[in-house]
Formats: sequence, C-alpha cells, structure tokens
Amino acid sequence: MNPDLRRDRSNSPYDGLAESSAALVIHRYSSSFGLASRLLAQPVRSQVRNVYALVRVADEIVDNPDPGLSRASRERMLDWLEQDVNHSLEVGYSGNVVVHAFARTAVSVGIREDLVAPFFESMRMDLRLSEHTAASLGTYVYGSAEVVGLMCLRTFLAAPDGPSDPAAAYERLSNGARRLGAAFQKLNFLRDLAEDHDLLGRAYFPGLDVATFSERDRDRLLDDLDGDLVAAAAAIEQLPPSSRRAVVAAHGTFTELSTRLRSTPPSEIRRSRVRVPGGVKLRIVAGALWGGHE
Repeated sequence: MNPDLRRDRSNSPYDGLAESSAALVIHRYSSSFGLASRLLAQPVRSQVRNVYALVRVADEIVDNPDPGLSRASRERMLDWLEQDVNHSLEVGYSGNVVVHAFARTAVSVGIREDLVAPFFESMRMDLRLSEHTAASLGTYVYGSAEVVGLMCLRTFLAAPDGPSDPAAAYERLSNGARRLGAAFQKLNFLRDLAEDHDLLGRAYFPGLDVATFSERDRDRLLDDLDGDLVAAAAAIEQLPPSSRRAVVAAHGTFTELSTRLRSTPPSEIRRSRVRVPGGVKLRIVAGALWGGHE
C-alpha cells in the first residue's frame, strides 16, 4: 500500500458506511455468526465481520439459484470482485463498500494475496466442478474455509491484547485455525446435503451416493469432522482474550451441530437442514461468556 495513504481516517464517513454495510450483510445472512461475533472485543468484532461479509458476497455470486444467471456471467462477476479486492489491497479504497471494509481490515492486520487468491479459486471451483475427488475437495476446503480461518487468526493476533510476536503465534496457531474452518465447512456440506445435490447439482464428498446416504456414511464423515474440532480446541486457549470467548462459542456451536447430526436419521439429513435451537445457542454463548467451553 502507498505509504502516503496511511493516514488517520478514523472519522471517515465512508469507512463507517462500509463497516455498517458489512455488519448488515452478516446480520441478514447468519444469525449464529452474528451472535458469536458479539463476544469479540473491538476492533476485532468489526474486522471479522468485514472479512465474513466479503465471503458472503462471493458465496452469493456462485450459489444464487437464479437460472437466468449463467455460469459465464457468474465467473465474470467473481473475476471483477477479485480484481477489486486486489486493487483495494494496493490503494486502500474500493467503490464497493463491502470490499472497502475488507480492504481496511486486510491492510491493518496483514491479510495478503496468499490468502485471498485460494479463496477465489475455491469459489470458481463451485462454478466448474459438480463432483469432487479427494484431491479437489482438499483444495476446495482449504480455499473456501481454512484460509478464512487464517484471515480471522490474523485479526485476532493483531488486536491490542495480541501477542508480542504475532508472526510466531500465527505459525503456532495456524493449524488450529485451519481445522476449525474445515470443520465449519464440512458441517455445512452435511447440513446442506439436499440443497447442494438437488438444487445446485453438487457432490462434495467423493464417492458418496446421496440417494443411499446411510448411518455408516454419516458417522464416517462426522468422525473426520470431529477430528478437526479436537485439533482446533487445542489452539483456542492460546488466543488473545479479545477473541477467545467468541471462538469458544463457535467451537461449542459446531460441536453441538455434530452431536445433533450424529443422532439424526440419514433420511432426515437428506431432506432438511439440521439446526441448533435458539435457546441452546444462547446457552453455548453464555457458557463461553463465563469462561466455559460448552
């Protein structure tokens, strides 16, 4: 970024508009994330919302079920969005308020193209692939979810109460951040099994026949997912206090979802999206607020 652009813009009306827009995107798309994010201290709360708002906009481009929006049109929109993001990382501004909010955070905490590029490549995979191999799934999960976990980790470690050596902490905690992101993505694959297969025509799990989805299939996938959650839990206690409670709440919610999925008949998973009731979410958040892990 041009050093001349590194000036105090804390009172910029446009910056405020951008962050408010990002917060609105999160509010409209994800009640669970919005609830957990309230446990983040500022400025981390706004920064994480800025990251996730960009993710949601990209998701909307590739997942919008409107049959009148062709694959070629979606690819152009995704290309334009990535170009805008890359340009904003250089100059610190964008005419797209969500991209502008993301760029402000990225420049501030050190999110660079090495994380942005894999994310957009995974979004393109959703437009080009209908069935995954083990190799392509690994690439997809890394770009669509693990790098988002790493982006969030950058914001956590850049907080005022962050470690004295953020680079060393990033290396130490990266695996936990990636595994939590992977768990979240795999949970969504299972919860959206019907929609992905029937509406979007996608098969994320290699070799899985959705029509004959069984308890054995369910438990095999959840065993893998639970391994991610165990690995992620080991890193949570090393996070700064400003982010730790929110990550505890997210981890607790993912664990609850995994437990509920394991007790849900495959036929029901195939038909409807398994959810955590609002009261249970509040209990998990309360536990995180008071220092618990569940």
